[in-house]
Amino acid sequence: MASPTQTLEFQAETRQLLQLVIHSIYSNKDIFLRELISNASDALDKLRLESLTDTDLDVDTSDLHITLEVDKAARTLTVRDNGIGMTREDVVELIGTIAKSGTASLLAKIKEAKDADAAQHLIGQFGVGFYSAFMVADKVTLHTRRAGTEQGTAWESDGEGTYTIAQAEGLPVGTSVTLHLKPADGEDGLGDYLAAWKIRQIVKQYSDFIRWPIRMATEATSNAGTDEPAAEEGTEPATGDKAAPELETLNSMKALWARPRSEVSEAEYREFYQQISHDWQAPAETIHMRAEGTFEYEALLFVPAHAPFDLFSRDTKRGVQLYVKRVFIMDDCDALMPNYLRFVKGVVDAHDLSLNVSREILQHDRQITAVRRRLVKKVLGTLKDMQTNRTDTYTGLWEQFGRVLKEGLIEDRDNTDALLELVSAASTHDAEKPTTLREYVARMKDGQDAIYYLTGENRAMVENSPHMEAFTAKGYEVLILTDPVDEVWTDQIPAFDGHRFQSIAKGQVDLDNDADADGTDEAKAEKAQREQDFALMVSWLQSTLADHVKQVRLSTRLTTSAACLVGDAHDLTPTLEKMYRAMGQELPQVKRILELNPTHPLVTALHEAHHANADDPALAEVAELLHGSALLAEGGDLPDPARFTRLLTDRLAHTL
Repeated sequence: MASPTQTLEFQAETRQLLQLVIHSIYSNKDIFLRELISNASDALDKLRLESLTDTDLDVDTSDLHITLEVDKAARTLTVRDNGIGMTREDVVELIGTIAKSGTASLLAKIKEAKDADAAQHLIGQFGVGFYSAFMVADKVTLHTRRAGTEQGTAWESDGEGTYTIAQAEGLPVGTSVTLHLKPADGEDGLGDYLAAWKIRQIVKQYSDFIRWPIRMATEATSNAGTDEPAAEEGTEPATGDKAAPELETLNSMKALWARPRSEVSEAEYREFYQQISHDWQAPAETIHMRAEGTFEYEALLFVPAHAPFDLFSRDTKRGVQLYVKRVFIMDDCDALMPNYLRFVKGVVDAHDLSLNVSREILQHDRQITAVRRRLVKKVLGTLKDMQTNRTDTYTGLWEQFGRVLKEGLIEDRDNTDALLELVSAASTHDAEKPTTLREYVARMKDGQDAIYYLTGENRAMVENSPHMEAFTAKGYEVLILTDPVDEVWTDQIPAFDGHRFQSIAKGQVDLDNDADADGTDEAKAEKAQREQDFALMVSWLQSTLADHVKQVRLSTRLTTSAACLVGDAHDLTPTLEKMYRAMGQELPQVKRILELNPTHPLVTALHEAHHANADDPALAEVAELLHGSALLAEGGDLPDPARFTRLLTDRLAHTL
């Protein structure tokens, strides 16, 4: 004889918690169907596993599936599975999880929380996805029977603090959850959840890769005004006004990442990449990986062949798609991929991942950190393999994404060495082919301890810079860096493979001491004598140009130009200074060092004129022109272009 129906109350504060779950946690009401399908999929997984481990369990696992049933007249939506099912005790334990001890203290913490995010974090410890059904339903009915038992259970609640539970006879193995949908009011679009198109859309978005078929009964009828499909060609309709229901499978079940790579064709990879990236070209590289052990996940990542148009847009969404047990969680999971790898597309499917109660926000824990670290390592390792084995492809890839990858040198100190190995740059060694840092180091001269580089707006400007003259004359290779990000990372990364980075536009550069042959006592004595001869003129220039430069000195880096401007080792470069000012940051004036070429005719003539008549006012104008020409040579902005032009034209007029 069946036991009577019991009406049970949740604990005192659970009604408040239910209201929080129903009204405050989920940002999208469509999520309810994802949650119910996910629960059904878990039940099917459990039945299949138990049937393999328990030989005495008499169950049919030949057609495990999930069925969605719509009754428009009754305004109900049912999610049915033939999975493991539940006993009465299971129902009280699992469906009543929300009523477990600790609710009062949890509510107190939620009330103390100052914002919704904090509340979501606190409630995240409770698995209450089932209760999302009450966002769209004013009553939920559950029928279930566990495999291996004869007795079924019926559970029902309106989400208002109580539920009923009773025995149920004649139930099949599995679980059905029936939602009695709230009246459609137009604002929430609740009526759409009875529409086949809406159900298809939700399943396609969130549950397309569930391993079990998700079926929906549709009526093969051609009646006008319905949203159900007409009978397929070749199908004979039943007699009467309507044909017999047909079962339509809504999900593809084609989770490529869950299959061994040997079983997936390149055409399938390409089709999937195009589907998730909206890029109709083939990817440059496919990364298919599986992690096993204490934390299992699969990942299918793609490196595009070209950069998207919005790669540097401030509003660009980044990250890969996140699934948990093939259930879609979010589209752009930036917690799993750093910003400098924002061009990587793909999917990560975790078997167990800490989410908050709505599954929409990742809890920050060691699992997330571990997965991110492994994904980054795998992507960088793949790029390194491309650099080594597919040089032409990698060269094109670096042209597309090199600027973004170099952002990682600023953001990701854990992977600095791996990123430096990937750096490809133009250099004075070859006008056509870029070089890696490893190749640069292999070509360094004997006695050279620094990696020389120069930044600028373009290659032509850098190659024609006065700073290049001595390096070109003595055959030293210089990296030509023209990306804005180069101004930043070269200032923050001290060295590569034990060799420091040295801007040839900063600090003292004395190439005479880089080779023993040029570092003779005779050369040193000649240099000292030259500095003594020019000492008075240098001191006068430093005083005359005090508003513009902080020091004047003789140069060892110039061979053909009269002068150049250099910075101290830790000064901001002019380009970086411009970038900060463009962003609205006020900076104090950065005075630089004026270096003179003592062998240039202009400098020697100025030296002689100063020696002959140090008080000649025309010499001050020449000093201004010397400084201005050095500023223009490096692409700088003159402080007073009109004055410079007037001084120049007057000086030219005197020479005619």
